[in-house]
Amino acid sequence: MNPRNLLAALTLVVLTLLVWQLRWVLLVLFGAVVLAVALDVPVQGLIDRFKIQRFLALLVVVVLLIVGGLGVIRLLLPELITQFGQLTSLLPSLLGKVRTILASQPQLAELNQTIPDQFSWDKVQPVGTQLLGFAGGAANGFIQVLLMSLLAVLLALDPQAHRRMVIAATPRPARAAMAEVLDSCRAALGGWLAGMTLSAIAVFLLTWAGLAALRVPLALLSALICGVLTFVPTIGPTAATLLPLGIALLISPALMVQVLALRLVIQNLEAFLLTPLLLRRTVNLLPTVALTSQLSLGALLGLPGVLLALPLVVVLQVGMEQVVVQRIMDRWT
Repeated sequence: MNPRNLLAALTLVVLTLLVWQLRWVLLVLFGAVVLAVALDVPVQGLIDRFKIQRFLALLVVVVLLIVGGLGVIRLLLPELITQFGQLTSLLPSLLGKVRTILASQPQLAELNQTIPDQFSWDKVQPVGTQLLGFAGGAANGFIQVLLMSLLAVLLALDPQAHRRMVIAATPRPARAAMAEVLDSCRAALGGWLAGMTLSAIAVFLLTWAGLAALRVPLALLSALICGVLTFVPTIGPTAATLLPLGIALLISPALMVQVLALRLVIQNLEAFLLTPLLLRRTVNLLPTVALTSQLSLGALLGLPGVLLALPLVVVLQVGMEQVVVQRIMDRWT
């Protein structure tokens, strides 16, 4: 290996280690970019419609989001707190019901013997008293979200300046291509965020209405979890279904079957009709790519990695199509 190649290899190793050490900073920065794009969609709409300055449009959007968020919290939070308390009181009954079902099946006898040791209420209950131990982690997460939100507002205040900075840091022959890639990434990410937000709201409302019609306890809490986990396709909807299924099981197996049918209908409606309709103008993520990215970033970065995996894949897919495919592979002779 000649000295030039050795120097290039060492530089690559150093840059890789630096990126790994700064992964949380980069994660916060990318999260801020995602939030800034989410803010820019309504901000640009106000600018185009009313011909107002960007600062005023951003101020209107932020104020509306704060007021709307506080209104939703004031409306739903008391009921959510009540239902969360009911959930903690129902957990022992749910665990007992599961053990009873497993005990009635001889082929599941070994699994039934392990449940009291691993998931007994005596061991689950102290977790509630240990939540104070996570106060430091929660405070750190709150600070990260606050910093991410502040960066997002600053990015949304003057996106063109940051766009020009990225283009200026690109070699001159590639600046036109970089500008095109940035515009495409912004359009794809904005469309994906808008589509997924509307899809999550629809899933929340439909699940809430369906569970309430079936008279399933904790309908609001279950529907909220189902709506939030819509942002985590493939894994999220399946995991979210476990809560209403378990609660329905406490009442009757027939109700559990009805809840399962309701969730299957809503999931298929969201996956095959609502999401394709809302995301028809943005990138089409393959389920295998989405699941692999969620598992990989989840293993590396935990829950924040899972939440930001798909926005990152949206950006990377646009970059791969316009840089690797169109400008390298298609011109390869």
